[in-house]
Amino acid sequence: MKTSIEDLINQAINSLKQQGLLDASLQPKVQVTRTRDVAHGDFASNVAMMLAKPVGRNPRELAQALIDALPDDEHVHKVEIAGPGFINFFLHQHTTLDIIRTILDRGDRYGSSEIGQGEKVQIEFVSANPTGPLHVGHGRGAAYGATVGSLMREVGYDVDCEYYVNDAGRQMNILAVSVWLRYLQQHDVDIPFPVNAYRGDYVLEIATELAGKHGDRYVQESTRVLDGLPADEPDGGDKEVHIDALIERARELLGDEGYRLVFEAGLDSILADIAEDLEAFGVHYDVWYSEQTLADRKLIEKAVQQLDEAGHIYQKNGARWFRSTRFGDEKDRVVIRDNGQATYFASDIAYHMDKFERGFNRVINIWGADHHGYVPRVKAAIEALGENKDKLEILLVQFAILYRGGERVQMSTRSGSFVTLRELREEVGNDAARFFYVMRKCEQHMDFDLDLAKSQSNDNPVYYIQYAHARVCSVLRQLVEKNLSHDVQAGNDNLAILTESHETDLAVTLARYPEVVEKAAINAEPHLLVHYLRELANQFHTYYNAHQFIVDDDTIRNARLNLISAARQVIHNGLRLLGVSAPESM
Repeated sequence: MKTSIEDLINQAINSLKQQGLLDASLQPKVQVTRTRDVAHGDFASNVAMMLAKPVGRNPRELAQALIDALPDDEHVHKVEIAGPGFINFFLHQHTTLDIIRTILDRGDRYGSSEIGQGEKVQIEFVSANPTGPLHVGHGRGAAYGATVGSLMREVGYDVDCEYYVNDAGRQMNILAVSVWLRYLQQHDVDIPFPVNAYRGDYVLEIATELAGKHGDRYVQESTRVLDGLPADEPDGGDKEVHIDALIERARELLGDEGYRLVFEAGLDSILADIAEDLEAFGVHYDVWYSEQTLADRKLIEKAVQQLDEAGHIYQKNGARWFRSTRFGDEKDRVVIRDNGQATYFASDIAYHMDKFERGFNRVINIWGADHHGYVPRVKAAIEALGENKDKLEILLVQFAILYRGGERVQMSTRSGSFVTLRELREEVGNDAARFFYVMRKCEQHMDFDLDLAKSQSNDNPVYYIQYAHARVCSVLRQLVEKNLSHDVQAGNDNLAILTESHETDLAVTLARYPEVVEKAAINAEPHLLVHYLRELANQFHTYYNAHQFIVDDDTIRNARLNLISAARQVIHNGLRLLGVSAPESM
């Protein structure tokens, strides 16, 4: 109906243009919003106030002229001027209730649209280094990214969800060394474990599997491993220098083939675990993009060359620098080190260049909040490559803090240093985790109450919403048990009898659903849908507690059953977009 009212206003504007009352060159963007107070009608527009200054007229006078020029419409009961020039639209009751028929007709497709017009959008999220299991912080990014993807697809965008696999950096080499050292320890090689190595039990599990497959093939004496290495931190040395030296020693002793085997053992095991974890969480990716392919396809070289040819690269102290300050960054950035190795930033430049070369018109990166300082340099690189930097949106997700019994959860009993996503899912379930993660804006800190997430009470928002869906299903089961029928067509024919305030309020809220989905999708704000579903569930429960649905009067019964069936459908559709189930019994 919102779109219909926008069309009516545009027709009125065109009529005033034809009468010479408005300049023909004016092309205002008509905005129509739902009113918060029913006393102000169902919809309102500020178009008269927008046009008043350009045309030099009093906004209330212009509002009246627009009202006079509005075509007749069977759905509009009356139109009024409010305040400084708002135009308020009041709909006929039958128009409000007609939404029930629409919902039942469209079913799972209610709320979907084509406003995205097939625009190609890439959403990259999580992209955690495959050096260990996903933790609860990654979980929030996963739930957020997956939900944004679902919302955007629902309104007609062509969305690819992508995981960028950081499989070519220093951290992966540290993982490889960590696995190898645990492998050596399993073969009774006495080697102190480095401070900067990965210590989780998962490393030991990978090492055990490696030993099971290859026996002692890659065993080396401790003296060969340690002789001549710089000291680690406990011995007064630098932990970073020590681990880097260990990496080089491992390469030397294992050879290219052996080192690659150990490296891939760690990478493949952890990446498979991450993929399995995310899939079980209901998070699906269209593309798993390997960082290593950037080097293999010479994309890093290509990106740096392109920047160089555009005059944005210079040499200093043997390194090659990108003049990112030209594009708003706080300082210039090294892209090629003095040893000829590309920096992480160079890889990121090449990766984003490739994103746009793949034809995406809109690129959304969902990063952890600790990447805040990285945003200007990536935007600078995009602009320097000749792309519109505004096509790149970077959304920063704050960390989630877990609480149990009112106390902050400090660490996992199994991982030793952090709470894994899998542990969270096992404790509270996928539904609660997916829902709680998107309850707030991504940039807001989140306190995750584990006790609340597990509780079967009205205080638990996901339980409260799911219970509304289950209640409708229960009513329909009771109907069968009492040998009564639900005639949907008869219900649609008699919607006009739904005159109780609970009924009309519920119908109005149901009609808002497509607008909520659209706004949540365009703005990448899943919390808007969460808030809507909580409101809808509350209205339904209020209605449920105040009225009977299984009554002898066929006319009333069918109309009310249609209304609550429509509520069930909308709850189902909304929960599906959030990645949450809609149970039929609870």
